[in-house]
Amino acid sequence: MEEQKKKKILCVGLVCLDIINVVDKYPEEDTDSRCLSQRWQRGGNASNSCTVLSLLGAPCAFMGSLSAGPVADFIMADFSRRGVDVSAVVWQVKGQTPCACCVVCPSSGSRTVVLSDTNLPDVTAEDFSRVDLQQFRWIHWEGRNADEQVKMIQQVVKYNSLLPRQQRISISVEIEKTREPLYQLFPHGDVVFVSKDVARHFGFQTAESALRGLYGRVRPGAILICAWAEKGADALGPDGVLVHSDAFPPESLVDTLGAGDTFNSAVIFTLSNGGSLQDALTFGCKVAGAKCGFHGYDGIAEKFAKTEDF
Repeated sequence: MEEQKKKKILCVGLVCLDIINVVDKYPEEDTDSRCLSQRWQRGGNASNSCTVLSLLGAPCAFMGSLSAGPVADFIMADFSRRGVDVSAVVWQVKGQTPCACCVVCPSSGSRTVVLSDTNLPDVTAEDFSRVDLQQFRWIHWEGRNADEQVKMIQQVVKYNSLLPRQQRISISVEIEKTREPLYQLFPHGDVVFVSKDVARHFGFQTAESALRGLYGRVRPGAILICAWAEKGADALGPDGVLVHSDAFPPESLVDTLGAGDTFNSAVIFTLSNGGSLQDALTFGCKVAGAKCGFHGYDGIAEKFAKTEDF
């Protein structure tokens, strides 16, 4: 088990540049206004999860697409600053590194994102086949090009089939967007994160009803998890027992951008270290809640780094 803990957690998905404007109130259309502050930040779900995993003390790696240029230079420098392994990054010759303009409004707790993500190809199963799987204990997929991602996961399943259970790679998937092709990922994770948006798309109004209604889509033995913002998060495992954690809101709401990615990575961090589902859910809500109380992610290290209280 100790040998397994030294292995990395790989997150596969998007990295982009986030240009973040913090405002005192959301701007009206067709007006000029000043922001309270502006910053550049490395973004994207899988990329954010790597940031949090690294701050918590887990060795981690990122796999996604980049296109050479000043934006990619900024992103790579930031990965390096966080100690994230980027050897699996795929450099694309066509397309541009995506950029998101984000408006963060602390007074309402909202974060509004406009993403320019049009022409950079996603990583493929062929790209993934060149990765040395021996270095990983857990691989997490942010649902994107699901047809290819299913093929990637099948490569891991085949790899796992030749190993004793304790040496196998755990597989998690995130289904965040309400896009039909992503729903094919449901039966392919040991752990499946489904968003509040997707749950509502299927007609569910609570995390519990979503888990009970969607659990039939996951594979036997899997864990299904649904976070529901200020109502906390629920999880359902193969024993049929619903697990719940309340939210842990900060004293004042500052920046909710990336809270979901923070929750996912804190859950993965706990489960990958042998923690229980209840511990993972509670820790996920604690870290995500604390993260909403400051800009960016740096405060996570001070509060939670190398936490082993499970």
